[in-house]
Amino acid sequence: MKKFVFWVMISMVVCGSLSSCKKEKKNAPAGQETKLETLVAPPFDADSAFHFVKAQTDFGPRVPNTTAHDRCGEYLQKTLAKYADTLYVQSFSAKNYKGTQLRGKNIIGVFNPDQTRRVILASHWDSRHVADHDPDPANRTTPIDGANDGASGVGVLLEIARQLSEKAPNIGVDIIFFDLEDHGTPENETSPQGDWWCLGSQHWTANPHIAGYSADFGILLDMVGDKSAVFRYEYFSKAHALSVLSKVWGTAYQLGYGTRFVQQNSNPITDDHYYVNEIAHIPMIDIIHQEDHTGTGFPLTWHTLNDNIENIDKGTLDMVGKTVLSVVYGE
Repeated sequence: MKKFVFWVMISMVVCGSLSSCKKEKKNAPAGQETKLETLVAPPFDADSAFHFVKAQTDFGPRVPNTTAHDRCGEYLQKTLAKYADTLYVQSFSAKNYKGTQLRGKNIIGVFNPDQTRRVILASHWDSRHVADHDPDPANRTTPIDGANDGASGVGVLLEIARQLSEKAPNIGVDIIFFDLEDHGTPENETSPQGDWWCLGSQHWTANPHIAGYSADFGILLDMVGDKSAVFRYEYFSKAHALSVLSKVWGTAYQLGYGTRFVQQNSNPITDDHYYVNEIAHIPMIDIIHQEDHTGTGFPLTWHTLNDNIENIDKGTLDMVGKTVLSVVYGE
């Protein structure tokens, strides 16, 4: 993940410090007065989510066309199938920026298949093939574990899948693990013009797992495991799905996470949600950790060998998982 789109810088509007739900209701952001008692979600187990993250990184870097990638894909299929009502596996191939044919696999778990109201929860499960932002130049052609960039979102969603299997929500939920997201052109390399990032979501939007598929909205999780993660309004999310942002950020506020889900605009990111919005026309947001002070727009571990399990925080996994679960069960 991901291409940082260098457009004219968006005005950074800070709408005030959001404090915990213990504050008086008048301090809640406008339009975000969802009552906590209406959020009837099952408990989210952060230890379980962390286990799912570690299980992925234990395979090693999940780089397409490698044994580690194949084995992790089999693990994700088996695990998601255990919880979902129906499992779909989209095997496909796509060329990367060098013209190399990559083997990809989108893994889709369907919950409550008979419900017409549906929500997509998604993350990517592949990891970066080069540590092109590592502080040590000698490491910059080495694949990364992608514990935060990929595995953290999948880990949260597997724990959500486990909870969905134990207590069905009122709506249908489709959990999608997109592949071939993180194989875009490395820093300081050139490539032919093209969309080299997010190849799995590009494939899915052109070839949904069910003909004519649609959903009310979607939530993408990307880099949701860093201890210091703060989530802001990603540009394309706000442009295409402002009501979904308000729903999710309002829920986080009511759960006491207002200082981590902040009402502040951030930069446009070419991530899987971009193609779901633009091609499938399903309003989808991106819960993604961005930074202003690192020089890349992302956490210091981004695309480095330090993106490993030692830098995954259970507290952040718990916060994101509880927020998403509460949104789903609040529908």
